[in-house]
Amino acid sequence: MKNFAQLFLALDETNKTNEKVKVIKDYFIKVPDTDKMNMLALFTGRRPKRPINSTLIRTWAVEASHIPAWLFEESYHVVGDLAETMSLLMPESTNTSSKTLTEWIAEINMQAARTEDERKEWLLASWAMLDRQERFVFNKILTGSFRVGVSQNLVIKALADVTGIEAPALTHRIMGSWMPDNYTFDQLVQEQSAADNISRPYPFFLAYPIQETSEKSKTADEIQAALGPAEEWQAEWKWDGIRAQMIKRDGQIFIWSRGEDLATEKFPELHPFLNALPDGTVLDGEILSFQSGLPLPFGILQTRIGRKTLSKKILTDSPVATIVYDCLEYNGEDIRQKTQSERRLILEKLQQQTEFPEVFRISALIDFSSWNELAVTREQSRAMIAEGIMLKRKNATYQVGRRRGDWWKWKIDPLSVDAVMIYAQKGHGRRADLYTDYTFAVWDGDKLVPFAKAYSGLTDQEINKVDYFIKRNTLEKFGPVRTVKPELVFEIGFEGINKSNRHKSGIALRFPRILRWRQDKPKEEADTIESLRALLGENE
Repeated sequence: MKNFAQLFLALDETNKTNEKVKVIKDYFIKVPDTDKMNMLALFTGRRPKRPINSTLIRTWAVEASHIPAWLFEESYHVVGDLAETMSLLMPESTNTSSKTLTEWIAEINMQAARTEDERKEWLLASWAMLDRQERFVFNKILTGSFRVGVSQNLVIKALADVTGIEAPALTHRIMGSWMPDNYTFDQLVQEQSAADNISRPYPFFLAYPIQETSEKSKTADEIQAALGPAEEWQAEWKWDGIRAQMIKRDGQIFIWSRGEDLATEKFPELHPFLNALPDGTVLDGEILSFQSGLPLPFGILQTRIGRKTLSKKILTDSPVATIVYDCLEYNGEDIRQKTQSERRLILEKLQQQTEFPEVFRISALIDFSSWNELAVTREQSRAMIAEGIMLKRKNATYQVGRRRGDWWKWKIDPLSVDAVMIYAQKGHGRRADLYTDYTFAVWDGDKLVPFAKAYSGLTDQEINKVDYFIKRNTLEKFGPVRTVKPELVFEIGFEGINKSNRHKSGIALRFPRILRWRQDKPKEEADTIESLRALLGENE
C-alpha cells in the first residue's frame, strides 16, 4: 500500500503529462504483478464492492478520532471529503504495515462475509497501522470514492513503455469485464489471438471537437481553412444516444457501452438483429429511443438506463433502435485499418441484408458540396433531434481514443440562459479549499428558483475571485452548502432541456456548464423561468 499511496500523491502533485507517465512507469517496475493489475483495475473504474456502509464507517471513524461527533461533522463540512476527513482527524499510527495493495483489497473483499463486530475490529486495527497518506487512499478505496486525475491513455502509455507491447493492443486487452482476481498480468502481456475473449470490444475512436463549448461556432471559411476541401469528407448527424459496440461472435451476442459496461440484457429489442448478423461482426453506433421511425430526446432513453428490470411499460414508452455508423470486424477479420469509405461499403451491405431495418438503421450521409452548404444544413440539427454534425475523412482508418485529424464533431451552439448563483459548495482534491460547485437560479416573479448545478467553465483566476466573493457574502450554512448573497450572474449553457417532476423548477438540463461570468449584467436582468419553459414549448 505504501507504493500505491506514494503513486497517488505523486500524481496529485503534478500537472505535467511526462512526469505522470514517469511516475506510473516507476510504479509498474517496482511492484509485484498482482499490484499492477489491481492498480489498473482502480485506475479504469473497476473498484471493489463496498462491504461496509458509510454510516458505520463514519461512526467508527469518530470513535477512532477520539473527538466529539459534532466536531467530526463540522470538520467534514469544511474538508468536503469523507475519506480525507477521516485520514486527517485520526491520531498518527503507532504501527506500520507491509501489506501490498493486493492484500488490502483482498481484506476489503473479505469483510462482506463477516459480522458487524468483526468488521469494526478489522477496520479500527487497519486504520491504526496506516500512515496518513496510506489511510487516505485506503479510505477512498473502502468507501468506493476512489478517483484519480489520470486518463487511461496515460496509464496505457506507461504500460506500453514497460512491456514493449503497442498501446492499441494493450487498450484492447483491458477492455471488458475483467477483474484482478480473474485476469493476471501474464495474461495481459502474453501473445493473444482474437479468440481469447469473444466478448471483448475494440477501443472506441472518439471525435475531436471543432470548437470548445465556450467558443463561438466556427464559420464555413474557418472549417475550410482547418480541414481542407469538402470533397475529402463525409458528414453524418451527431446523434444523442448511448454509444455502443454490438458484437456477434461464435453464435453469441454482446452489447458494450462506451463506458465499458456490458449492456446486452438492457436492450432486448436489438437481440433479433444481432443474432441474425454473420459471425465475426462488430458494429459501432448509437442506441436511441425511436418511435414512429423518428428518434426521441435523450431524456426518454434515460428512463430505462440503470434499471435492473425492464417493465412492459418502459419497453413500450421507450422502445430502442440503433443507428450504426461503422463496422470494425467483418467475417472475423479486424477491418479497422480499411478506409472509412471501405468500411462504409461493408456496413451498407450488412444493412441491406438485414431482416430488421426498423431496429438496425444505418447513419445516413448528408449530401453537401461545400462547407457553406453544410453549415446551413447544420442549423437543422435540433429539428433532427441531433447534437450537430460528425465529419469523417473518407480515407481515415478507425483509430483508438480521441485523435485530432480524421474525426471531428461540429456541434450546434448550446442553448443558454443567464442565471444567478445562490448556493455554493467546496470542490475536491486540489480545489478542496475553494468554492467551485455552484447552484443557479432564474426569476419566477420576484423569487429566484434553483434550476441547475454547474462546476466547470471558469478559469482558475475567476474561481479565486468567485471564492473570495462567496466567503464574504455567505448568508446561511447547511452542512457543506453555503447560501450566497444573490448577486453574481453567469451564462449557463446546456445541450437539452426536459420536464422533470423531481426538480422544484419542473425542468432538468442536459450537460449544464458555465459559459461565462456576466460581470456586465445585474441580477435583475437574469432570465426567468418562462425563458426556460419557452425552450420546452411551454411559454405561458
